[in-house]
Amino acid sequence: MNVCVFCASSLNIDKKYIDLAGDVGAELAERGHTLVSGGATVSCMGAITAAVRAGGGRTIGVIPQVLVDVEVADEESDELIVTPGMRERKGIMDARSDAFLVLPGGLGTLEELFEIWSARVLGIHDRPLVILDPWGLYDPLKQMMNHLYDEGFTRPAVFDAIAWTTTVEEAFDRLEARPHPVRPSITELGEAAG
Repeated sequence: MNVCVFCASSLNIDKKYIDLAGDVGAELAERGHTLVSGGATVSCMGAITAAVRAGGGRTIGVIPQVLVDVEVADEESDELIVTPGMRERKGIMDARSDAFLVLPGGLGTLEELFEIWSARVLGIHDRPLVILDPWGLYDPLKQMMNHLYDEGFTRPAVFDAIAWTTTVEEAFDRLEARPHPVRPSITELGEAAG
């Protein structure tokens, strides 16, 4: 299976996040999956791709030209796809992936998460979406989603469309399980479009 991993590229984060990315890469290779990533060599992105390769796994990197120009492209990827911009990058990562794993990350990671999560809630895809969050970085996000639900801005499917995990093994078990399909009603689709 092609597993897309969204994760940090920041150089200012605690080493535990980079170590987690390395553990994820090792597990991904051990389970025989292919990594689809943002195609960079820095921070968590670099750690996960290095670990996948060290474990004998295959990597697909997708990176916009602007990042290639600053020399952070993972030239060792089995397949490196260079895109004109970020939107094309996300589209290719989506199209090439059978499942999505979200590690702790910043604004870019959240953007990627919300795009895949929204599409899942709308029934556009049924691929697994899993967050791996051992230290509770995303706890405020969970609280916000609960608040949005309480205020009527989301429906229960928002919780059905995603799995929250705290260990690498649990995350991969959820990625490999067949997820529950989310099928919004016509009314719910109309609400989402408005």
